[in-house]
Amino acid sequence: MKSFRPTSKSRRHMTVLPFKEYLTVSEPLKSLTKGMKRDRGRNSHGRITVRHKGGGHKKLFRDIDFMYDKKEIVGTVKTVEYDPFRTGYIGVVAYKDGAKRYVLLPKTMKVGNSFIVSENAPIVVGNRLPLKNIPVGTFIFNIEVKPGSGAKLVRSAGSFAQVVANDAGYTHIKMPSTEVRKIHEDAWASIGSVSNEESRLVNIGKAGRSRWMGIRPTVRGTAQNPVDHPYGGGEQRQGRGLRRLKTRWGKPAGKGQKTRRSKKYSNVFVVSRRSPGKNMTSSV
Repeated sequence: MKSFRPTSKSRRHMTVLPFKEYLTVSEPLKSLTKGMKRDRGRNSHGRITVRHKGGGHKKLFRDIDFMYDKKEIVGTVKTVEYDPFRTGYIGVVAYKDGAKRYVLLPKTMKVGNSFIVSENAPIVVGNRLPLKNIPVGTFIFNIEVKPGSGAKLVRSAGSFAQVVANDAGYTHIKMPSTEVRKIHEDAWASIGSVSNEESRLVNIGKAGRSRWMGIRPTVRGTAQNPVDHPYGGGEQRQGRGLRRLKTRWGKPAGKGQKTRRSKKYSNVFVVSRRSPGKNMTSSV
């Protein structure tokens, strides 16, 4: 982690990742990139559905292969690259049949390392197998929710899940949140944990850097008007005036407040709910 001399208040605590130590190229592979419409936080009608998003530096989208449809073909890592749309590192993989794809790299994988997507692949970092062939206790990432759907779970920097059991055609997975979930044993997952585990230690340092990242300001409820927020109004500084926490729209939002729908379709796949305030890195 790189820090700076305290030439200003924001520089004093600002930290950045030492990209030069990990990345091997500065420009992406042109054939695997495309431009994107800038509509952050808005739906198809142009209305804001997620607040505090907008602006930011121009980005080029890298087409990441989460389907891993090149089965039984050895792939070799050719580059380690930065991706502005995710926290983990990505890399160009050249397969023996001549194809090139971007993939999300696991920790410890470097240029020249190889992996294979196979039902009988050895349990080595980077290899990809069905959950039924992965031993209990193994750390995994890039997990499919349904067989053939492509990797959907555990993709952020430094994250990993753990296989804890196999039962009646399902594999029990302990997620980074500590929730234990059942996933069909024919779904695929990659061995290891996602690269760039130091990402969570970065101190942004100043408001301007947040704006470069496309993060807009968050205004406190007590600083707003009564028409805009339940905590708004009052002369000078006032408390929220409510015993229980509320969102801007009046919904309960206390610490540990359950917001999951009681009849959600995936409830049957949750073996045990997460422990509020904890994460897997401190419990494993």
